[in-house]
Amino acid sequence: MKRTVTRLADGRELIYYDSRDDAVRDAVDRRPLGPVATASEIRHDPLLGDSVAIASHRQDRTYHPPADQCPLCPSRDGRLSEIPDSDYDVAVFENRFPSLAGDSGRCEVVCFTADHDMSFAGLSEERVALVLDAWTDRTAELAALPQVEQVFAFENRGVEIGVTLGHPHGQIYAYPFVTPRSTLMLRSAREHRAATGRNLFDDLVERERTRQPVRPGQSAQPGRTGHGSSRRTEGDRMVLTGEHWVAFVPYAAHWPYEVHLYPIRRVPDLRALDDAARAEFPPVYLELLKRFDRIFGEGEPPTPYVAAWHQAPFRAAGREDFALHLELFTVRRTSGKLKFLAGSESGMSVFINDVPPEAAAERLREVASE
Repeated sequence: MKRTVTRLADGRELIYYDSRDDAVRDAVDRRPLGPVATASEIRHDPLLGDSVAIASHRQDRTYHPPADQCPLCPSRDGRLSEIPDSDYDVAVFENRFPSLAGDSGRCEVVCFTADHDMSFAGLSEERVALVLDAWTDRTAELAALPQVEQVFAFENRGVEIGVTLGHPHGQIYAYPFVTPRSTLMLRSAREHRAATGRNLFDDLVERERTRQPVRPGQSAQPGRTGHGSSRRTEGDRMVLTGEHWVAFVPYAAHWPYEVHLYPIRRVPDLRALDDAARAEFPPVYLELLKRFDRIFGEGEPPTPYVAAWHQAPFRAAGREDFALHLELFTVRRTSGKLKFLAGSESGMSVFINDVPPEAAAERLREVASE
């Protein structure tokens, strides 16, 4: 991998990641851009104990431009974009409309390909490996910033998810605090360690591989499903297994189709993946994405999804017990119908899932590539 760092006309950082060591990226951003003005601040909610980013400047961000005005396509034929070069492999740059900025963190855009009409599932294994390298490099760079506590790399795909740019891309958020989801995971891991002496993530993965449910602080016993039941009623939730990765639908899935992908050797973040796990990730992840696009049958539009990397906060207590994993889910619950977050979900954070996790896993096995 070759890494080339440059600056855009307004001073924002742009980084090219190339598979070829002889790639030259010396194009200059010729746009007449003024300095980026942000109004991002973090406010603490005293009732819930979490934090909210207030970012009023994002009201003016680019919204569903036509393809010939896409800011993530390379600059060509006199049309200037966020990418000064006429082509690129993978490019990462500071978001012009960040939710987090300065002492409040940092937001970056990750462009997976110069091809506007491509999807992540259509990338080559070599390109996916390069994206993984870029995610890892950005995690390492952002971890060195004193204000950053946690790095979150993710992709939103589809207008149903809320994507405002159609070009295949993801984002990276560098938070100045530990996120609520990670705080809950760390708490559950501590409770499980105190009750059993074991690692919660290790037990969760192992019990999914053997079709056993697990609850924090509980030692799963054969034939028990939890909540007082002595008869095992759940089916197989495994989706696929590799030598170094395992993917399954979680026992208490929140979303209609939701898959969690774990490296079998537990590591806290992307930086700690070994060469074997890194080499196997591209084919495994591409297979998952291709299955997602087949869930609802031929003729259906591409499945909207969120793909979210969960990494250990850098300085949190219990970091060594955290497990890197990717959560992939869709808001589409059946053909032509979406899962909306209504009163219970939005008001009380209590999810109601219409699709049994076992049925979702079975469907994802049915649509495996031949």
